[in-house]
Amino acid sequence: MAKTAEIATGFHGDKLYQKRARIVLPILVRQAKADQPIFYEDLAQEVGMSNARNLNYPLGCIGDALNLLSADWGDEIPHIQALVKNHQTNLPGPGFDGFLEEKGEIWSNPKERRAIIEGYWARITSYPYWDDVLKALKLKPTATDLSPIIAKASKGGGGEGPDHLALKNYVCANPQLVGLKLGDPAGQAEYGLPSGDCVDVVFVQKRRIHAVEVKPASSGHDDIARGLFQCVKYRAVMAALAAYEHDTRPITVCLALGGPIPAKLIPLRNSLGVEVFESLIPE
Repeated sequence: MAKTAEIATGFHGDKLYQKRARIVLPILVRQAKADQPIFYEDLAQEVGMSNARNLNYPLGCIGDALNLLSADWGDEIPHIQALVKNHQTNLPGPGFDGFLEEKGEIWSNPKERRAIIEGYWARITSYPYWDDVLKALKLKPTATDLSPIIAKASKGGGGEGPDHLALKNYVCANPQLVGLKLGDPAGQAEYGLPSGDCVDVVFVQKRRIHAVEVKPASSGHDDIARGLFQCVKYRAVMAALAAYEHDTRPITVCLALGGPIPAKLIPLRNSLGVEVFESLIPE
């Protein structure tokens, strides 16, 4: 990305990557405040880009703008674009390495690189002047008012309908639909937690515990929003239980939807850091 940054300059220009950079930066500030890295694909979807690979130039443009602002302020601003990661490694792509090298970071293996980046994430999320950065670059924070949807979601949902049951059973029998491998053992439905909650489906594996909240295609915006927050709750409760039981297996939680995620809820999904699998139609 260092080479990209040499080309992707001029933050306030009229080129497409410059316009996208000005959209992306407030989103990354929101993610930093939420302490949530974001996948390339999820960021591209929120920005309205069909190809996540095209984020290289907007991210490089942001890096260049932060370098210039750092020089103007006489104070280092963390490269917030490090929050954008890929699904394969759960880390930024190798294009970000140029920025790390400019900061004097050196590593000899993937484990050391991961440790450096995770430490760098902490610097980004603890940086207290992101609003000042936006203001200096003449940008406003992201503004998506979901208050009515969240208020409705907080009132709770109804009972289980036949479409929810069908999707739950379908997911339970097909782990490959929600990020696991084809041929993995089936999940357990209505998995009880010590908080009194029941998770729709949980796959208990030797090296991983994967929980799935299910929302059928008939679900409204409020029910899907509720599902996103339920994923956050399940993740916290299951992590607390695992810590108590000295269970070191990674715990992952996702939302499975019978239809597509509403565009209005994409920022909420990204802010909460919930992985969503869309348009799952029971066979």
